[in-house]
Amino acid sequence: MKMRPGTQTGFLLCGKEWIDGEALEVRSPWDQGLVGRVTVATWADARQAVSHAVASLRRTRALPRWKRREILEDVAAALLEQKDRFAQLILAEAGKPLRQARAEVDRAVLTFKTAAEEAARLGGESLPLDLTEGNEGRWGLVQRFPIGPVLAITPFNFPLNLVAHKLAPAIAAGCPVLLKPAPQSPFTALALGEVILKAGWPAEALAILPLSNTDTAHLAEKEDRIKLVSFTGSAKVGWELKAHSGRKRVLLELGGNAALIVHSDWNDLDEAALRTAHAAFGYAGQSCISVQRVFVERKIFQTFLWKLVEISSKLVCGDPAEELTEVGPLIRLSEAERVEAWIREAVESGAKLVAGGERHGSVITPAILTATTTGMKIRDEEVFGPVVLVEPYDDFEHALAEVNHSRYGLQAGLLTRDAGRILTAYRELEVGTLIVGDTPAWRLDPMPYGGVKDSGLGREGIRSAIGEMTEPRMLVMSDLS
Repeated sequence: MKMRPGTQTGFLLCGKEWIDGEALEVRSPWDQGLVGRVTVATWADARQAVSHAVASLRRTRALPRWKRREILEDVAAALLEQKDRFAQLILAEAGKPLRQARAEVDRAVLTFKTAAEEAARLGGESLPLDLTEGNEGRWGLVQRFPIGPVLAITPFNFPLNLVAHKLAPAIAAGCPVLLKPAPQSPFTALALGEVILKAGWPAEALAILPLSNTDTAHLAEKEDRIKLVSFTGSAKVGWELKAHSGRKRVLLELGGNAALIVHSDWNDLDEAALRTAHAAFGYAGQSCISVQRVFVERKIFQTFLWKLVEISSKLVCGDPAEELTEVGPLIRLSEAERVEAWIREAVESGAKLVAGGERHGSVITPAILTATTTGMKIRDEEVFGPVVLVEPYDDFEHALAEVNHSRYGLQAGLLTRDAGRILTAYRELEVGTLIVGDTPAWRLDPMPYGGVKDSGLGREGIRSAIGEMTEPRMLVMSDLS
């Protein structure tokens, strides 16, 4: 794919770029300029892609581990070599500030490198079976085999690395994969697909299909040849997909309402406020582990709050193409208008807007609120915007209860030096991961990643995803002599 601004790009099927068909316009979140047009795949295209995936399974299953590892290593090397190209694609279609776009490419490199290592380690175990009389000479072998064709559905906010988190483990496991990228950000996924095919992955075993939501749902619901659906996106859509996916295995990485607890024994409030500001407002808060709620022990509440206000006021907002920009536009003007409305509704219901919250087109300046209460959208739901709520607490147990008072449970952060509080929080908080000494926005790509409640089902992270994309199969042998 050689994308030029304003031109039409085809979807990827059987190693070919298919241009003919209805085109979808992709526009810049920053200035609404035309980024390009992408051909929308049809239901017939999707069925054809499934047929090719099924036919290719025998080949991908037989690929030796050294070959899978080599392919993944070559993809990582190509991403590093083409770092600027991919960063510019992410900037253009997702509106991600340039420095953050480059960081996403680096993360994707690590994702593919980790998958290469896991592909080499993908093994099994031998079992003694001569445990009862009459079974002398019997032994067992357990190996993991690819589950079959995978349908992967990805969101706009990490158009390279979240796609990598679907494709890299599928390659390591030996699974053919159909990828449906977000309509706002298809070009990065298509470019990655070409890199993967150039590295040697079978053409029939990869399809990048900008599909309609309806056709994607039909694939998950009606196409029994798909064996696993891996979805990252909103809770509403994810649970609906699971409900209609029949016997398919389903992995869901959904939304969040990430909380941070700051206790008074944390002795570096300047650093705490700095990390909170970047974790709440980076990429305009468009991350499911963006810090949305901060609970601060009352004796340090005012100090922390005003440090956060001071740091946030210095963040550079605006054009994502500028090197210094930290807070860019939301993905669509309608999303910026929604966030603005949620802030206004909260203030009208008694919340205090301490700083920010002004909308300039698709950009919202970093908004800090306090005096929020349960029932406000901005507190109960996932904002997915540059908004953070800061509230005081007197009792640590009460702070834990406030964190748990959410339908989401992805990650939480805790700033304390007390081992007892850490262990209590680890035991009591209803989240997939507790980050001690940092904000809940911290993530290293190899780690198991996922949540509870409305935050999802199963875990991403390369090793965890490979486990989900494979089935254990046992071989029982007898002494044939």
